[in-house]
Amino acid sequence: MKETTLIAKTFAGLEEVLAGELVELGANNVQMGRRMVSFTGDKEMLYRANFCLRTAVRVLKPVMTFRAGSPDEIYAAVTKHPWEEVIMQGKTFSVDAVTSGEEFPNSRFVTYRVKDAIVDRFRERGEKRPSISVSNPDIRLNIHAAEGLCTLSLDSSGESLHLRGYRVASVEAPLNEVLAAGMILLSGWKGDTDFYDPFCGSGTLLVEAALIAKGIAPGLFRKKFAFENWPDFDPDLLSRIYEDDSLERDFAHHIYGFDRDIAAVKAAERNAKSAGVSDVITVEERDISSFVQPAEPGIMVTNPPYGDRLPSQGLLDLYATLGERLKNAFTGGTAWVISSREELLRKIGMRHSVRYQLFNGKLDCDLRKYQVFDGKLKDFRAEGGEMKNEEELRHMADRKSFRARRDDFKQRVEDREDFADAQFLEENPDFLALRNRHHEFDRYQRNKARREARLKFEAEQAERASRPSGDGTPAPYERVRGRYERRDDYRGGQERRDNPYRNPDKPFRKPYKNGNHKD
Repeated sequence: MKETTLIAKTFAGLEEVLAGELVELGANNVQMGRRMVSFTGDKEMLYRANFCLRTAVRVLKPVMTFRAGSPDEIYAAVTKHPWEEVIMQGKTFSVDAVTSGEEFPNSRFVTYRVKDAIVDRFRERGEKRPSISVSNPDIRLNIHAAEGLCTLSLDSSGESLHLRGYRVASVEAPLNEVLAAGMILLSGWKGDTDFYDPFCGSGTLLVEAALIAKGIAPGLFRKKFAFENWPDFDPDLLSRIYEDDSLERDFAHHIYGFDRDIAAVKAAERNAKSAGVSDVITVEERDISSFVQPAEPGIMVTNPPYGDRLPSQGLLDLYATLGERLKNAFTGGTAWVISSREELLRKIGMRHSVRYQLFNGKLDCDLRKYQVFDGKLKDFRAEGGEMKNEEELRHMADRKSFRARRDDFKQRVEDREDFADAQFLEENPDFLALRNRHHEFDRYQRNKARREARLKFEAEQAERASRPSGDGTPAPYERVRGRYERRDDYRGGQERRDNPYRNPDKPFRKPYKNGNHKD
C-alpha cells in the first residue's frame, strides 16, 4: 500500500512521548512539531495509530496544503479539490478550524468558507450537495491556517482519542486519559514494579497504568472511528488489528489506589471493572496520612488536588503530609507528582531531580520526579543509585542545549519571513520544529513570569490583610470565602498601583464613592 503523510495531535509537552510511541509502532519519517507529530505510513499504520497510540488526541490525514492570505483565498483553493471522491452521496460532513495570525482572526469564518467551498463544488457539478452535521457527521475535516500556510485534513479519529470508552463513572474534574498515559510513560514505568496513586480520584491513572503494564491497546474499548465512514474503509484490516493480541503480556505486580472520598473509590472500582483490569487494581478508602511503607520499592504517579486560586491552609498541609509520607514511608521508591502551583510543590520539602512542563486543561503544570532514599545523596550514589536515567539525562541536556542556542535561533526566526518556502525547508528540514520549540519556550517564560508576579501579589495581599494599620484605619483586605477581598470602607490607592496586572499605560483614577476602582 502507498504511504502517505499523517499527523498525530497531542498536548503540549507530550510530543516526545508520542514520537516514541510512533517509532515503536513502526511509523516512518517521524518528526515532532508543536502539539503534533508528523509521520508517514499506509492504511494499516493509520488504523493502528488510532487503535494503539496512548498519547494522541486525534490522527489527521492531510488532503491538500496551500498558501492563502484570507478566507476568500481559502475558498478559492478548496473548490479545486475533488470532494466528490471524498464525501459520497448521502454522507454528512463537518469542518473544524484552527487558526492564528492576523490573516485569520476568526476561525469560525474560516469554517464557513470551507463549508461553502465544498458545497459549491457539488452544485457546480450539478450533483446533490452534502448535508452538514455538527453532532455526528460521517466525514470530519480539519483545517489548520497559520502564517499563510493552510493544511486541510481528514480527521480519521472522530471523537477525541482520550475518550477510550471504559469510563462509566466519574468525579469532579477527572484527569484526562491522554495526560494520565503521558505521565506514566514519562516516568519510564512499564510494569516492572508495583504502582501507587494515593489521590486516585476516579482511577484514570490506575486504569491507564494497568493497560500499559498488560500491553492492552486503548482503542480496544472504542465503538467507532471516523475512518470507518471513508469510501476506502477496509473492515477486514480493522478486524485483524482488533484481534491482534501479540503485544499483550502478563503483569506480575500490582496497582494500588487510595482516596479519602468513598465516592471516588467506588468510581475507580467501576472504571477498573469496565476496562477489564480489576484483577490487578486494588482501591481503598484511605487518607494520605495513613500511607504505609510498601513491602518492596515501587513507583508513585499521582495528581493531588491543587485548585486554581490562592491555596488554602488545608492544601498546604496536604502537600506537607505527602512530603512527610514520601520521606518516611516510601524509601527506595520513586514519586512523580503533578501540580500547577509552585508554593504547593515547595511544601513537599524535597528536591526534585527531573521536571516536565505539561498542561492539565488550561492549567500550566509541572510534573516532578522525587527519588526517595535513606541517608545522604553521596552515599546513595556510591551504592549505585541513580537520580536520573539515560532518557531523563538526555532530556535535561537537550533543554540546556536549546537554551544555549536560543539567541542564535531567535535571530534566524526573525530574519526568515517566508517559513513555507519549499527550497528553504528542503535545505533545513528541522527548521519548523525548532521554530515551534522556540515559540513554546517563549510561552513558557511568559507564563512563568506571570505566575511569579501573581504569587508575589497574592502574598502581599495576605501580608497586608494581617497587618494592623498604623493610623487606626482598617486593613485594606479581609478574608471572605477563602480569598482576600478589598474592604468596602478602604479608600487607599497604592495597592492598586502595585498590582502587576494593572495596565501601566492607563492612568490611575481615584476610587468611586462605593470603594470600587476603575482603570
